[in-house]
Amino acid sequence: MSTIDIVNVMDAMGKDVILIETVGVGQDEVEIVKVAHTNVVVVVPGLGDDIQAIKAGILEIADIFVVNKSDRDGAAKTRRELETMVSMNEYGEGDWVPPVLPTVALTGDGIADLMKAIGRHREFVFLEKNLARYRSGKARVELLEILKKKIVEKAVCDLERHDLLERILDEISRKRTDPYSIVEKIVDHSFALHLLKGTGPNGSKGKRT
Repeated sequence: MSTIDIVNVMDAMGKDVILIETVGVGQDEVEIVKVAHTNVVVVVPGLGDDIQAIKAGILEIADIFVVNKSDRDGAAKTRRELETMVSMNEYGEGDWVPPVLPTVALTGDGIADLMKAIGRHREFVFLEKNLARYRSGKARVELLEILKKKIVEKAVCDLERHDLLERILDEISRKRTDPYSIVEKIVDHSFALHLLKGTGPNGSKGKRT
């Protein structure tokens, strides 16, 4: 079961708040956060040049930045760097501008301000003009995840049924071909069969001329 499936189950159970924790800011995380209404990116002092290295990833997903362990040396510098990154981005009138908030989790310092910021962003999300966009983004992620899974399952099943999978793997391992070329052929072949059968998107037979 995927993260999105779990979120949908918990939503159906009537949970008012669902927390999703990711492990980083890779592509998987960028996709997952499209499902969430509010995305909080937590950083700690001492990242140094890493802030610049990850800024492209976190700028596009963060609704709120949190500098945790802000009682440590370098916290003020980290906060300034994040605020500079935010200020360099372009925002239209009425857009949400991510705040940068200091916290100390061990003592609870700054947590009240963080909760208020989350509340403000929730109000922003549930404005009529914004909610449809968030729902559309979630629907897109769900559809693509299911589509990718089903396409892979069908392709593997077809290869195994025709005793091709092991032969293809052997060809790749011997460097007689490459995975990209094979995948393109599999995709092209699947769509070619689809068209030859004259099957429409809804499973009905297409007209023949």
